[in-house]
Amino acid sequence: MIIKKSELFKTVFNKGQLVDDDIPKIIVMGRSNVGKSSLINKILHRKKLAKSSSRPGKTVSINYYMINDGFQIVDLPGYGYAKISKTEKKRVEILFNDFFHSVRNVKIVLILIDSRRGFLDNDIEALSKVMDKDFKILTILTKSDKLKKSELQKQLKDLKDKFDLVAVPFTIKNETGMGKTLTMLEEALKE
Repeated sequence: MIIKKSELFKTVFNKGQLVDDDIPKIIVMGRSNVGKSSLINKILHRKKLAKSSSRPGKTVSINYYMINDGFQIVDLPGYGYAKISKTEKKRVEILFNDFFHSVRNVKIVLILIDSRRGFLDNDIEALSKVMDKDFKILTILTKSDKLKKSELQKQLKDLKDKFDLVAVPFTIKNETGMGKTLTMLEEALKE
């Protein structure tokens, strides 16, 4: 996949702002601080298009990125641990649900899992929303450079055995997972 153009298209904070179009979409979701922004920047070959922070819960909006004027990458707010108020957390949860209720032309959903933590309860809850929609899913094990090879293989086997999920180890430190991820995204966009 060759990325010639990428830009922030729209930032959404409530249901009335959600994008209602048939442009093909790649959804990126995961817990707070799992590395969604870092992954987006890595696959788009940009340094700071998607804003990343060491503070969990920084993304409290849905961010649509237009790629090559032909498809969108949609970055959902992180779920789980976040340093935000209960009111803001509830708003984000409602936005998350409204998005999944109305989104169209989803080609693939990337579910990012911190390879050191594995699947947690809130990941399973988010996965169920995606599975209800029958979207194609690719699980990305972020921060895979922080695990021993044997631990990483166990994570991959567990995801396959327990959830029947294809998973790709990924790190922003080098090219691990980059080629396979881009190939799978390209194939999903062609379907």
